Amino acid sequence: MPEFEAPGTLDSTRIDDVRIGAVRPLITPALLQEWLPAPPAASDLVEASRAALARVLHGQDDRLIVVVGPCSIHDHDEALDYARRLQAEAAALAGELIVVMRVYFEKPRTTVGWKGYINDPHLDGSYAINEGLRLARRLLLDVLALGLPVGTEFLDLLSPQFISDLVSWGAIGARTTESPSHRQLASGLSCPVGFKNGTDGGVKVAADAIVAAEAPHAFLGLTKMGQAAVFETRGNPDCHVILRGGKQPNYSKADVDAACALLKAARLREQVMIDCSHANSSKQHQRQIEVARDIAAQLAAGDARIVGVMIESNLQEGRQDLVAGQPLKPGVSVTDACIGFEQTVPVLHALADAVRSRRARTR
Repeated sequence: MPEFEAPGTLDSTRIDDVRIGAVRPLITPALLQEWLPAPPAASDLVEASRAALARVLHGQDDRLIVVVGPCSIHDHDEALDYARRLQAEAAALAGELIVVMRVYFEKPRTTVGWKGYINDPHLDGSYAINEGLRLARRLLLDVLALGLPVGTEFLDLLSPQFISDLVSWGAIGARTTESPSHRQLASGLSCPVGFKNGTDGGVKVAADAIVAAEAPHAFLGLTKMGQAAVFETRGNPDCHVILRGGKQPNYSKADVDAACALLKAARLREQVMIDCSHANSSKQHQRQIEVARDIAAQLAAGDARIVGVMIESNLQEGRQDLVAGQPLKPGVSVTDACIGFEQTVPVLHALADAVRSRRARTR
């Protein structure tokens, strides 16, 4: 360390934290995990489901990964109600589909808006983040207790330390796929990770992200004990591209061909997951059903490059705004519009039928 002479007390208030309104204490990941530990059954499920997902990505399992669930979580009981219904379907279709419940706690905002269950669990601008972290972990444990693996988007760079031990699959969103920090984070995550194509539809940014995430990195982070530290990663071999559309949809066979050609040129596995929502459905939630039908036809025709799909689905279809003093409709999204669960079930069965048809072609 360089030697220096302490100059005495300095007033830094003119130049430091001048735009910070408040600083509040944050619970440590270790303390939260002590309060809400993962029981052996939950750890077994996370480990087994991560391994199963990895086998699909490496061509050792011909099932289809289906990440399905609400656009965002805002109510514990409603999320568990959805999980119970989904688990029944997942068990019935386990021979063809690996169903992962979408449990998204953090929402990227184009400008401003509700940032998700962790950031604002009471949906009122109180930003009870410590409580949001506790509620998020509690919900993950409850869903796992039903026998259903979970997937989430990793948006904040510190929050994974609080919940990632319970996550079987992770996503890096279209707005953050190009972020070096998120690529470094993915390189150290213990689960498979999907990178979405850019908001403009460009797939190269996602392919570059996979290359980066497969490599070792060193970056600053927060330990379970809440101490700042340098993390050195080994790299993540279980990353893949998610086609989510851009200026136009990109779920067709021609789009899959183009994406896989780009991946081949980058010496990456020729495989994609397709998001039925977002730009692929032109932000029209019911069009997810049409997108899934097109994907099913590609699968039935024998396309093994499609390894997964994403579907935004809730107890009830549509969406609603957060309005102060106005009660929320139960089971309806407060972010992007979703299809209802009754609409989701036929989609799951159609995808399972398509996997059977694809499987029959290879025998």
